[in-house]
Amino acid sequence: MSELLQTVLDSPERNDLRQFASDLRHQPQLYLLRNDILTAFGTYCSNNQKDAEFCQSSPLAKLIAKVQEIIREDGNLCLVIRPQIATQEAYWLTEDLTVERLSIQELLDTRDRFVNHFHPQEGDVLELDFQPFYDYTPRLRDPKNIGKGVEFLNRYLSSKLFQDYKQGLEALFNFLRLHQYNGSQLLINERISSAEQLSIQIKKLLAYLSDRPADEPFESLRFTLQEFGFEPGWGNTSSRIKETLNILDELIDSPDSQVLAAFLSRIPMIFRIVLVSPHGWFGQEGVLGRPDTGGQVVYVLDQAKSLEKQLQEDITLAGLDVLSATPKIIILTRLIPNSDGTRCNQRLEKVHGTDNAVILRVPLREFNPTLTQNWISRFEFWPYLETFAIDAEKELLAEFSGKPDLIVGNYSDGNLVAFLLSRKLKVTQCNIAHALEKSKYLFSNLYWEESESNYHFSLQFTADLIAMNAANFIISSTYQEIVGTPESVGQYESYNCFTMPDLYHVVHGIELFSPKFNVVPPGVNEQVFFPYTRTEDRMMGDRDRLESMLFTDEDPASVFGTLDDPNKRPIFSMARLDKIKNLTGLAETFGQSLELQAKCNLILVAGKLRVEETNDREEQSEIIRLYEIIDRYNLHGKIRWLGVRLSKSDSGELYRVICDRQGIFVQPALFEAFGLTILESMITGLPTFGTQFGGPLEIIQDGVNGFYINPTHLEETAQKILQFMEKCEQNPNYWYEISTRGIDRVYSAYTWKIHTNKLLSLARVYGFWNFTSQENREDLLRYLESLFYLLFKPRAKELLNQHLERV
Repeated sequence: MSELLQTVLDSPERNDLRQFASDLRHQPQLYLLRNDILTAFGTYCSNNQKDAEFCQSSPLAKLIAKVQEIIREDGNLCLVIRPQIATQEAYWLTEDLTVERLSIQELLDTRDRFVNHFHPQEGDVLELDFQPFYDYTPRLRDPKNIGKGVEFLNRYLSSKLFQDYKQGLEALFNFLRLHQYNGSQLLINERISSAEQLSIQIKKLLAYLSDRPADEPFESLRFTLQEFGFEPGWGNTSSRIKETLNILDELIDSPDSQVLAAFLSRIPMIFRIVLVSPHGWFGQEGVLGRPDTGGQVVYVLDQAKSLEKQLQEDITLAGLDVLSATPKIIILTRLIPNSDGTRCNQRLEKVHGTDNAVILRVPLREFNPTLTQNWISRFEFWPYLETFAIDAEKELLAEFSGKPDLIVGNYSDGNLVAFLLSRKLKVTQCNIAHALEKSKYLFSNLYWEESESNYHFSLQFTADLIAMNAANFIISSTYQEIVGTPESVGQYESYNCFTMPDLYHVVHGIELFSPKFNVVPPGVNEQVFFPYTRTEDRMMGDRDRLESMLFTDEDPASVFGTLDDPNKRPIFSMARLDKIKNLTGLAETFGQSLELQAKCNLILVAGKLRVEETNDREEQSEIIRLYEIIDRYNLHGKIRWLGVRLSKSDSGELYRVICDRQGIFVQPALFEAFGLTILESMITGLPTFGTQFGGPLEIIQDGVNGFYINPTHLEETAQKILQFMEKCEQNPNYWYEISTRGIDRVYSAYTWKIHTNKLLSLARVYGFWNFTSQENREDLLRYLESLFYLLFKPRAKELLNQHLERV
């Protein structure tokens, strides 16, 4: 039994538990989530005049704080307790306080009965269980180390690999013999025929190099190195070659995790990378602000640029310029024939600011040209992914003149395509979810059938399960994206155990303690987003144009609202108009606070101004709601709503213009997986208020370099902003203090240089792990293929048939 539960039952608070449970049985709600439970307990404490210590620190209070959900059934309570991160237990609690542990299957059956109004369903449903496939892989033990997979794996490999010294050395030797570039052998040649000889030759070559000038270029040493058995890839100078060989020599003689990581980081094994982002409008101009774009496009483009730069650096340092080696990055997306003036109808587009990174757009097959020649929402995109992957494979092989070395998926659909491609090409697969829809929509799995016509969660969640289990490694932007906080369940954690009634039960959906998870936050484009104080890098013409657009221009096609007093301090926000981004919630917060209206103007840059300009249902709904809020609170003269699409450079300058007026940036999302706009605003120097639900908790240090807000508590949010304004009035330096600390925070932890170094290090380590571990993933991959062909594909075909009927 749960220690927390047993402690309460053995204490005088047993009667309080009985009474509280009785109160819950008389509530109208049959299914209570954590906030409902905490509210009910607060009411119980108030009604029974409990003191503060009981309400906050008693054994019962500690138990209630860990209860994630309660389901009432036939007078009994099903308690789902989360005693620690990544752990869940379920119990029945009867009226006489008898406690019975529930298995995972029994818990899922209970949830099913609730959805089906407690009428048991006929027969069983499919059970999905991935646990057996992780039984033979190493696992982390401590939840706090989740997301540090590569560190664990380096330790594991360095100890495990050389337990049998001869076998470990042989595996390392065979791994080094693998690597080539365009048919040219790298690292070691046929003159070194065994692992023992490798060790001997390293020492001989080190002795030879000890007398060579440190800056002697590889070109002049190349033929001598070949005689020793070594090919290009060790370094571009004598000193660099010696460093690399010394690291390998130390690794062979005394294996150590740090030495292994240092050596693998130098191996030239990645030259060609695919970044998969198939849905939405993917381009460099004219796409931001459209549905299914925004932060995703910015992230992938910046990542591509940084990867190319870092790979070129690595290639040069490895001495591969003699082979004219160059990296190539392909962003794989879909071609949209009716591209609405954008370049999304062009097959190839070079990425600005790169030498050899391109956007490759592959068209969808014309099952129904009315749909496939136009943009398709990410919720409707599923039927086209398999044929897209088949066609993309041919295009990629042609563009690379061979196979890629790494495939990185983005979002649920991109990750599924990455699975299909990596499975076929036998290439390392990396997944980046950015945001998993399951945790964004309340009860999305329980009531999937009710929302299937709009969201098709049965396809999305199945795709997520397939891709995340297939991936060789997974990148998350934050720790809590994986396993949440002590109070809340993480996005990946939510896939560990769930039901989709009448479709399937997920008994064990993902191994959270697997070393495949790594926290690698994105960076921010420092050429576009930089501090407002760097006036020498700012274009004053752009500044003046954007200032007019933000505060004074009257263009009814792109701006709604005029400001009575444009000189008030601006509250600024920029996001898509959808429910999760919650810009309407920020407008309502502003509308309810007369004090905020007296001190500030609200400036929103958000999508479209008119319902007829978009086909996105959520955006249409939010447009209507925003107008209603403006009218209800009479915000005319106090709000500006800009329905504009901005270039990246304009986005950066927009933040700086708000900085010039000592404004603030508010990110009011109901949930934010990471929060790229928070990085952008902070690095420009704009004091930032970010949602406490999601990634911003790990970016912002509350009260130090920014502020948390609970966007569901409107009055509390308004008060927090007002307190900041008052402090600025009392201390003219306060705005500058928060501004400066925000800038420092981003530069210390969130740059693309840090991100790409870590990503490439991961790819090399996991490539080495796959080769040396002899791990048999074929059984897992076959299981995943079965899910794809027997579960995902038939449902995708049903959706495709619906699409074929549309005019």
